[in-house]
Amino acid sequence: PVTVNDPLNRPVSGLERENFRVYDEKVLQPITSFAMDDEPIAAGLVFDTSGSMGEKLKRSRMAASVFFKIADPDDEFFLVEFDSRPRLVVPLTKDFGRIENELTFSRSHGSTALLDAIYMALQEMHKSKKNKKTLLIISDGGDNNSRYTVKEVRTLIQESDALIYAIGVFGGGATPEEAGGPDLLAHIAEQTGGRMFFANPAEMPDVAKKIGIELRNRYILGYAPENQMHDGKYHHVTVRVVPPRGLPHLQAHWREGYNAPDR
Repeated sequence: PVTVNDPLNRPVSGLERENFRVYDEKVLQPITSFAMDDEPIAAGLVFDTSGSMGEKLKRSRMAASVFFKIADPDDEFFLVEFDSRPRLVVPLTKDFGRIENELTFSRSHGSTALLDAIYMALQEMHKSKKNKKTLLIISDGGDNNSRYTVKEVRTLIQESDALIYAIGVFGGGATPEEAGGPDLLAHIAEQTGGRMFFANPAEMPDVAKKIGIELRNRYILGYAPENQMHDGKYHHVTVRVVPPRGLPHLQAHWREGYNAPDR
């Protein structure tokens, strides 16, 4: 999956196969299939209720509500909340109203187990039969109470096919964990082909809407690696966009790579 944005960060549709270049370990690959992605999605909301969220919770709920309101009837959802520990509050369901009801009762307290929450969400995502999977993380970043490490979660993300987006609401924290929150969220999202958006509380609903629209405007590029080494290693993928004449520079976002089979 590849998303393309213009200089104003708007999704770009209408591109053709010849507008893309795909490289596997820096080797140009023939694109064998090309389509726009309009399948229903399985979306997991990873929702921060730690003590540092405080007054940000109200806007966080509004952002989640906006994201759900542009859903397809066949989409599936689940909710993982986290503070000092993660909780699967609503398992996979087509009834996003259940999630909105649960969020109404969310309260801010405790420390932050962000990595554990992502790990739990990716495990729940395995239960979905949808081809198109995404996590939306709403958090002020940082982690000070997880059992899982960044390396362990990164490995699980690389093995997953979920696209991760994050809405980061930062500021007000002085700990090293909170200072590192933006980089942590950005790294987690970008390696999947998703993105982390900075947002002040007032901007969160608009950002959630933008993410929902972007999820439904993705290109699917297919190729078979010419060097099909069964080495079990992580292979890096690069996508370049060659815009049609007259268009400005376009920015592509894609999953950074995949694990090759080991036999």
